[in-house]
Amino acid sequence: MKSHKKIKDNHIEDEKEMSFLEHLEELRWRIIKAVIGIVIGGILVAIFIDPIINDVIFLPAKNTDPPMTIINLKPFGQFTLYMEVILIGGIVVSIPNILFQIWKFIAPALKPGESKYITAIVFFSSFCFLAGIAFAYFIMLPTALNFFVDFGTEFIDNKIAANEYMRFVISLCIAAGIVFELPMVSFFLSKIGILKPSFMRKYRKHAIVIILILAGILTPSPDITSQLLLGVPLFLLYEISIFICKYSQKKKDISSEIKAA
Repeated sequence: MKSHKKIKDNHIEDEKEMSFLEHLEELRWRIIKAVIGIVIGGILVAIFIDPIINDVIFLPAKNTDPPMTIINLKPFGQFTLYMEVILIGGIVVSIPNILFQIWKFIAPALKPGESKYITAIVFFSSFCFLAGIAFAYFIMLPTALNFFVDFGTEFIDNKIAANEYMRFVISLCIAAGIVFELPMVSFFLSKIGILKPSFMRKYRKHAIVIILILAGILTPSPDITSQLLLGVPLFLLYEISIFICKYSQKKKDISSEIKAA
């Protein structure tokens, strides 16, 4: 009996080890597929690299009054800049695929009723992220750049290094993209029972204070206009998140009642 039990225990351990290895294998393939998506996205960006650089990334700098002066300070500065745009552009273009691979990896840990939301979550997560980037690019970025151009003494000639400008644009857009994911994060947390609408309503005043602090940190310019440009959408996203959380919780309660019946 002891020998049989020992063999059985060893068999169970082997199964656990295999399932763990399979888990790692699944993670490896998800990463590979995500990287392939980034490479394909990077190739697409590389094909249109000149219009993207001239007519997208540096367009806001041309539209300031007066236009900003962008300079290169390094021998390989422009080459590095192009490579950064291709890499970051590839990531942005392949965001839907990256999110899909993440959720497919998480899917086995979800309940059968929850895994069906993966496609919708990927779509709306991608939409929210890209909407945040668009908001930063079309609204926040022009406001911030015009503030920089008008601020300061005329004695100092403002000439901005290309890599610093690029870092500024990318950090602002990515930060806004992440912030706009708040409704989807709320939906997921409410689905797994961590977040409740009553909790969000109770701490709404605290959330407003945190939103104002975040707006002050994330906005590159210290003027109140730029902070409000991010603060107001953040507050609206918080209110939308309460509604989404309430809707998600309601559907969850209905499902529980159906199962109990």
